[in-house]
Amino acid sequence: MDDKFKSFGNSINRLIAGEDLSREETKRLFSEILNGEQTDIHQGAFIAAITAKGPSPQEIAGAWEAIFNLDTVKASPDVKKQLVDNCGTGMDDFKTFNISTGAAVVAAAGGVCVARHGSRAITSSCGTVDLCEALGIDVECSIKIVKKSIEKTGIGLFNGMSSKVHPKALFRILSQTCFGSILNIAASLANPAGPSYGVRGVYSKEMVNKVIMTMKEIGFKKAMVFYGSSKNGSGGMDELSPVSDSFVAELSENGEIKNYTFSPKEAGLLYQPVLEELAGGDAPHKEALKLIKIFSGGDKKGLYETVCLNAAPIFYVSGDVGSLKEGVAKARDIIDSGRAMLKLREWIHVQNEESGAGDRRFETLINEL
Repeated sequence: MDDKFKSFGNSINRLIAGEDLSREETKRLFSEILNGEQTDIHQGAFIAAITAKGPSPQEIAGAWEAIFNLDTVKASPDVKKQLVDNCGTGMDDFKTFNISTGAAVVAAAGGVCVARHGSRAITSSCGTVDLCEALGIDVECSIKIVKKSIEKTGIGLFNGMSSKVHPKALFRILSQTCFGSILNIAASLANPAGPSYGVRGVYSKEMVNKVIMTMKEIGFKKAMVFYGSSKNGSGGMDELSPVSDSFVAELSENGEIKNYTFSPKEAGLLYQPVLEELAGGDAPHKEALKLIKIFSGGDKKGLYETVCLNAAPIFYVSGDVGSLKEGVAKARDIIDSGRAMLKLREWIHVQNEESGAGDRRFETLINEL
């Protein structure tokens, strides 16, 4: 058997035994996966083993570096503001409505330049790409169209499962994966636009520090990572929680990382939702209708407040507000004034290869309300 296969297999055995790999070694092993130099069995075993062990910041950074360098088509939007990315990793216990997409639209309507990088559902029923497609956004368009959308509207979405974005292997690996893995984090960070400001919701309290340390390691200047707990004391969500405390790690521009617990009471929420109001799991079409209802004023309760709460860290990281409470108030004003709906319409119109196709789909949804 080839020495390269034996060496790769030995690395899998070390992961199974609970040993962490270095950033450089992880980069090399992921490079072999992306270059098709390892068998399918080795590829799957490696990803499962490193996920089961619990990836370290160095391992996540190594996987990210391989993906970003070898398998990511780059884009450099011509914008005057810093680019911000927001994302939920999935893999959490409580499957919520796709909150991060709504929050991103609100942030863009408030002047933040949002370069998103998402995927279709892997561990849930409706991922970011699924929801955006249902709304009328062209998720299979070229990198050029996404770049134009960011420049013209302040928001764009790169599809992590598209061969136009990750042409070598990642699109294939993700499309064939039905379990959460290190790729939920490492791949999501491989944003073609390379933003250096970011907001991440993660699937466990233990991952909060690991991910913020990874983001610092790979060059983020300012970031916030959080895990929201549920009121019943078990499980949680990859969002800021409107029902109980959230565990937060914040990276400041001087390189300092601080940790704290954030209560929804500190955000000045006008309505205290119950956990069941946040549930997702619907088909993308129904999720799209929920978002439109929020932006059109038809929902002023649980989902509305939760979208405002999760837009707040985007405003905070971008420097537009001085606190999460200020960010919630700003988000509320943006939705209530109709600016979020206008921004969503603008985004749908611009991020489309076929002129008018997204607009027609969106009007069909509006007529269903």
